[in-house]
Amino acid sequence: MRIPKCFEMLVYNGQVDDVVRQLMSGKEADVYMVHCKGEIRCAKVYKEAGKRSFTQQAQYQEGRKVKNTRRARAMEKNSNYGRKEQEEAWQNAEVDALQRLASAGVRVPQIYSYVGGVLLMELVVDTHGDVAPRLNDLKLTAEQAREYHRYMITQIVLMLCAGLIHGDLSEYNVLVGQDGLVIIDLPQAVDAAGNNNARKMLERDVDNMTAYFGRFAPELLTTAYGKEIWKLYASGELSAASKLTGRFEDRSKQADVKGVMREIDSARRTHELRLSKS
Repeated sequence: MRIPKCFEMLVYNGQVDDVVRQLMSGKEADVYMVHCKGEIRCAKVYKEAGKRSFTQQAQYQEGRKVKNTRRARAMEKNSNYGRKEQEEAWQNAEVDALQRLASAGVRVPQIYSYVGGVLLMELVVDTHGDVAPRLNDLKLTAEQAREYHRYMITQIVLMLCAGLIHGDLSEYNVLVGQDGLVIIDLPQAVDAAGNNNARKMLERDVDNMTAYFGRFAPELLTTAYGKEIWKLYASGELSAASKLTGRFEDRSKQADVKGVMREIDSARRTHELRLSKS
């Protein structure tokens, strides 16, 4: 195919030999199959902010640290320079997340390089050497669904132990490779300790996976791994070796608001009575 403009510099520098074809167009990026030094690889080309359909970006960026104070101030002011830096930070977040998760033992695509908004990665293939399908493209047996569900729960735990939450995990961004399931699409990865929405996003990721696998193994729909995992994480007890049951008992008691208001009102009347006698 004709070389897209976004690849011209990479071709000129010898990092890409040829663009084979476009694999998909997503809400935040286009993905291509490319030749690199005799190998077939995957190239993710990020779309400009105005062309992305990914919503509530600020919600995901909460808690991300910017080391350079000048950049941080510009991003807060939303100046032209600040918006440019925000865009770069959004793209770099996926690179950082992929590297961090790979080190933690999470199965994500291997990174080769990131230049000018183009991320060169491993092309995940199936057992036949073809481009790996997304999980959503397959029809599973109940046994496969249970096995894949167990695996994804362990991957979510490993991610959380590394301090990250995918934030948009579903059957559409998990590939079924020759060596098993591979998690993709992480520019919105959430900092678990610094984001006020972390618990909600963690539980949503787990619920999305459970709902999908529950189509083939309905008994999974009664589990509550998300709440169980977060409870262990919040108490500092979560680890890769944690034994999960899928059960969760909410022992928290609802606040007795009416009772508290009665106590306040009683204290107020007592105070007023004392003042009237003084």
